Amino acid sequence: MYWEKDVETLSRNKLEELQLAQLIQTVKRTEKSYYYGKLFKEKNLSANSIKSLQDIQKFPFTTKDDLREHWPYGFIAVPKDELVRMHSSSGTTGRATVVFHTAHDIAVWSNLLARCMFMVGMRKSDVFQNMMTYGLFTGGLGFHYGAEKIGALVIPAGAGNSKRQIQLMMDFETTVVHVIPSYALHLSTVFTELKLDPRKDTKVKIAFLGAEPHTEKMRRKIEGIYSYKAFNSYGLSEMNGPGVAFECPYQDGMHIWEDSFLVEIIDPKTLEPVADGQEGELVMTSIQKEGMPLLRYRTKDLTRIIPGICPCGRTHRRIERIKGRTDDMLILKGVNIFPMQIEKKLMEIPDVGTNFLIILDRDEFNDSMTVKVEVNKKYFAGDIKQLENLRKKIAEELKGELLITPKVDLVEPDSIPKGEGKAVRVIDNRKD
Repeated sequence: MYWEKDVETLSRNKLEELQLAQLIQTVKRTEKSYYYGKLFKEKNLSANSIKSLQDIQKFPFTTKDDLREHWPYGFIAVPKDELVRMHSSSGTTGRATVVFHTAHDIAVWSNLLARCMFMVGMRKSDVFQNMMTYGLFTGGLGFHYGAEKIGALVIPAGAGNSKRQIQLMMDFETTVVHVIPSYALHLSTVFTELKLDPRKDTKVKIAFLGAEPHTEKMRRKIEGIYSYKAFNSYGLSEMNGPGVAFECPYQDGMHIWEDSFLVEIIDPKTLEPVADGQEGELVMTSIQKEGMPLLRYRTKDLTRIIPGICPCGRTHRRIERIKGRTDDMLILKGVNIFPMQIEKKLMEIPDVGTNFLIILDRDEFNDSMTVKVEVNKKYFAGDIKQLENLRKKIAEELKGELLITPKVDLVEPDSIPKGEGKAVRVIDNRKD
């Protein structure tokens, strides 16, 4: 079943014709933004530079640093009074990146999510429980609007409060959920505590997994516990949020919606394009956005185009599950975290040394972060209360920066091993 069969099954030629027309219009729009307007003059570029889809390679890449440096309105391509929504990245190495939407952008985004959800079986008769954070993070509202577009009953449960989540599922006979993978596993332990069986005591038949990387093994484990089908999704706030790519019922790669996004896979070292089937960095151009279209945005996500035609009949190409990143970003409980964030905050606190270590663990199904911090030796020779007060202060400062609460261990100077080369800042002990 298709949400928009004529779009989802366009021939390759027709799809590329549509992309080219939308790309030219997008470049015309971007000329109105401060950043691209200035850049195009310097590089002697314009919409006239685009004669084929390959001509996008004439244009420079756009990076997260570009977005930060032109905070907050340097990339908007419409008058400010035409913007109706702002979202922000969930974590950065400093100033957050923000993305703006017009009413048209919100409508297109909602329709893309509806297309994704309908593709895997969600219908108007379903009850959709959204267990994702609402607010500046795009995940909650994106799926919410998509579900309403289909016409389903939406329960905006938000994140956390596990017993309440289970009660909502049972009372309102939830059939579809949107959940972080690690939280889905944690929630299963709460079912056990309550002496409930999610396979028998709920009516959930579909789960959308997102916001954090997860392996095929973890997905199959979740499906085994709940006896529902769990579908992988991909999105990023710079494009619009969730709904950029989504699995079909065959669960063999994610269809990336090429009527809205122009996709490139590049070698992250040479920055040259790679062939379909070869792994590289995903680069994306938004070709339907009005408020803040981006050209050749480097996502830093590593994946590949899956060659061949999907048996589902959709012609939009598929990308493989994200394999990793080209930078040092960590994802914990759906929050993007950079070690530099932690370093910056630690260096602002008196009596904290220059060496620290981030340790990521998985206890049962919960991911956790411990930050080991070297502090002034005087704290280990005096009142233990003084040491505890410093630990609490560091934990609160990091919570304010990261939006999650890490465990903080204070250690004596020079107790964290130092390598001869680049300092090892992260140890990731998480297993599938």
